[in-house]
Amino acid sequence: MSKTIKQIFGIDLGTTYSSIACVDEYGKAVVIPNAENQRVTPSVVFFDAGNIVVGDVAKESAKIYPDDVVSFVKRSMGEPNFLFEHNSKSYRAEEISSFIIRKIVQDAEESLGIKGIRDVVITCPAYFGINEREATRRAGEIAGFNVRQIINEPTAAAIAYGSMESQKKSVVLVYDLGGGTFDITMIDVKPNDSIEVICTGGDHNLGGKDWDDRIVAHLVQEFQSATGSDEDILEDPDTCQDLQLSAEKAKKILSQREKTPVLITHGGERVKVILERTVFESVTQDLLERTISLTHEMLQEARKKGYETFDEIILVGGSSRMPQVGGRIEQEFDVASRLFDPDESVAKGAAFYGWKLFLQEEVREKISQKTGHAIDDLDDLGDLDLDGVLGEVEQLVADDTGYALTDVQRAKMKIKNVTSKSFGVIAHDADDREIVYNLILRNTDVPIVTTRSFGTAIANQSAASIQIMENENSDIITRPEHAITIGTAVLNLPSDLKEDTPIEITFKLNEEGRLEINAEETSETRRSVHVTIETQSVIQGEELEKAKARTKETVVS
Repeated sequence: MSKTIKQIFGIDLGTTYSSIACVDEYGKAVVIPNAENQRVTPSVVFFDAGNIVVGDVAKESAKIYPDDVVSFVKRSMGEPNFLFEHNSKSYRAEEISSFIIRKIVQDAEESLGIKGIRDVVITCPAYFGINEREATRRAGEIAGFNVRQIINEPTAAAIAYGSMESQKKSVVLVYDLGGGTFDITMIDVKPNDSIEVICTGGDHNLGGKDWDDRIVAHLVQEFQSATGSDEDILEDPDTCQDLQLSAEKAKKILSQREKTPVLITHGGERVKVILERTVFESVTQDLLERTISLTHEMLQEARKKGYETFDEIILVGGSSRMPQVGGRIEQEFDVASRLFDPDESVAKGAAFYGWKLFLQEEVREKISQKTGHAIDDLDDLGDLDLDGVLGEVEQLVADDTGYALTDVQRAKMKIKNVTSKSFGVIAHDADDREIVYNLILRNTDVPIVTTRSFGTAIANQSAASIQIMENENSDIITRPEHAITIGTAVLNLPSDLKEDTPIEITFKLNEEGRLEINAEETSETRRSVHVTIETQSVIQGEELEKAKARTKETVVS
């Protein structure tokens, strides 16, 4: 690995478990074990006095110190009101997530016998909006890393699938049921050539934890029935944490067995419950049906883009191991589904994506050196006469990095994504009612640049306040209550403009979901304003710098 320390590592920052992967000297993506020799690390943080503990020890400590442990923090990414208070200090979700990232990276360095991992690609649910994506990026930055890209989890899984498993062109549904999120994505896979996301859907508040919560609720009812009490035993933090851990364990056992015993201890009472798989499946059936409904919604969107059928369904995410998942999917769609590396495919795909970025940068740099032309993108070589230079350069990169020439050439695989949200501005219709006019619709290919002309509301208007909205509607026009505000741009105007003077608004959305806005009035002055959306919901400014400084002084184990 000494030759490839410059490479970009892939991180699956999961709701319940996280992992890190790299591409080895043979061009194969591998997940790197942690200090406990496990390939996944619980995404749990224990604030132990002045120490930060992440992983299995933190998860076990939740039983004894429930008020000092944070779990499922990914569900709070991008939420402005989330704060965890400990020893008179307040921690945002981004900073807590940064501890998880630091833990898995330092364990990877120890496992590989290297130092200086710097560049990373981090995954997030496809259905994350700008707030959540920016929070994920900030978590990596607070941890001290250069976040090269945020990519969608199902896209990462499809990259792993397309680079490792599939040898034929196929349209694949990636059903990704993780610990806290659900994504369903249709992807057109052309092995060693391209991976194109057609459309995506899902719910970033639906995942394995919800199945756990249903078990917990059932266990509480069984306890109350056995003891004749109507007490809500979940109000006791110790009992609540114990039941959560017991529920997760029972869920995993029920994937292999028809029933399992669960012991409930509370207030001096002990109750043994035999939890049967049939009962578990019954109390969680509506959750599963929600994933089926979201899948049908996504398929409807795919039909609009000309995709009527698909070839196979792959299941990723640890929660997709539950037998009810595969059975229900096959019943609904009459297509055999199969588990594809459910715990590791996302991290491996992120690693492959980072490896692709790394090798392409090496190729571009050497082409620039050879030709004297700066190359920003290998797809933009245009009419540049390489006259054999490309082949020579690829061999040089292979020699420098230790990878095979075929691996360097394989890194040219094209990856196309779509946006999972729609983006627009507040405008007024013919009846002067406020509407959201979407300039970019969900499931549109990215990157994309689009421009729309709007008019000033009154004569001599001094400024135009452009309210930028995010929503999940697939129509050009939607109602403001169905959208959220993610930013505002103010365009100052000259005083003599007539009513309905055109203002051209341009939206530019890149591959990872970062949105830039440009607005320009069309009079002779051509005044303009440019904004890159950095949502107020995400840690920034002085607070961000303090978090970075605090993290440098914090030991994570």
